[in-house]
Amino acid sequence: MATIKPFRGIRPPKEYVEKVESRPYDVLESDEARAEAGDNEMSLYHIIKPEIDFPEGTSEYDPRVYEKAAENFQKFQDRGWLVQDDKENYYIYAQTMNGKTQYGLVIGAYVDDYMNGTIKKHELTRRDKEEDRMKHVRVNNANIEPVFFAYPDNEVLDKLIMRYAATEPEYDFIAPIDGFGHKFWVVSDEEDIKTITEEFRKMPALYIADGHHRSAAAALVGAEKAKQNPNHRGDEEYNYFMAVAFQASQLTVLDYNRVVKDLNGLTSGQFLDALRKNFIVEDKGTDIYKPARLHEFSLYLDGHWYALTAKEGTYDNTDPIGVLDVDISSRLILDEILQIGDLRSSKRIDFVGGLRGLIELKRRVDSGEMRAALALYPVSMQQIMDIADSGKIMPPKATWFEPKLRSGLVIHKLV
Repeated sequence: MATIKPFRGIRPPKEYVEKVESRPYDVLESDEARAEAGDNEMSLYHIIKPEIDFPEGTSEYDPRVYEKAAENFQKFQDRGWLVQDDKENYYIYAQTMNGKTQYGLVIGAYVDDYMNGTIKKHELTRRDKEEDRMKHVRVNNANIEPVFFAYPDNEVLDKLIMRYAATEPEYDFIAPIDGFGHKFWVVSDEEDIKTITEEFRKMPALYIADGHHRSAAAALVGAEKAKQNPNHRGDEEYNYFMAVAFQASQLTVLDYNRVVKDLNGLTSGQFLDALRKNFIVEDKGTDIYKPARLHEFSLYLDGHWYALTAKEGTYDNTDPIGVLDVDISSRLILDEILQIGDLRSSKRIDFVGGLRGLIELKRRVDSGEMRAALALYPVSMQQIMDIADSGKIMPPKATWFEPKLRSGLVIHKLV
């Protein structure tokens, strides 16, 4: 069962929310954050990307940068740009992209649930990235940004959320960068709070959709604080970390595509011939061609698009990993033909995800920067959950969720 709790959120007054809110820390570089913040001293980038307050070129891992994050977090509270709610609440966060709205519940997720596997993951994490986020959580004594969870569809919660969705939201704005709609409600009614807590208690698992490093860092800091506290009881605020949990069926997983710098010494013809061993190869001409189904790929090479259909026997439908297109393409194209084995470290490959689409693949190949591009059919949320349930780990760069959560709508203090 999943243990969650409401919390006293720290958040901007309604009139400041569009000044404070930002994109997540990990989707943009320091110079982009500096440009987006501009002369807006209320921008959350001063807390989540505080290197923008130092001369250009200052490392985001400089100890002074972490200290600046805490200084700015305190300043935001002192100046009333962030204010803590008087009581413990849940919150509802809705995002609208291309006419489709998904509704998330902002919750305090239980550290022990992460440690014991009730909160399930599907990606490996890197210790250096974990440590960076742990430093940020430690210095602020808060989860400044939420992690992104999915939960099994639940009719009771759906009805509760829709009841709030029919009322006036606390926040309602269009984000300037992505053009998506964002709405936010406060759930302060005690009966509704009780219902949410009880419905989550019935769930056998929660699933990390996006934010594996943030989840690991938040949980590890919570566990660290428990160990350091000689009077630890188990109900302290540090035993929980902030997440936005969405019904799994509402989530949109976009394709996460590959571009390669060379063909491992092969000519274009030799490369296409090598592909024919495991794929049916069809020339689709010069118009952009998007994969239409599972086990079909699009290849862009020399100004032409090709459909590659994996032949029967090249994948295992009974294996939750082996059936994935990211696994098929990694094994049979990137590794076997191009000899790109480690996707995390190879300098011969790059990844293009999200809304940039196949036009970006074409642009990078046509520019001469890359030699070829490979587009994949998106992974489904059910596949992600099946893999997490099996205890297995997905291949690198397999999932891309949109829209991303906006940061700064609510913050969770660990005290």
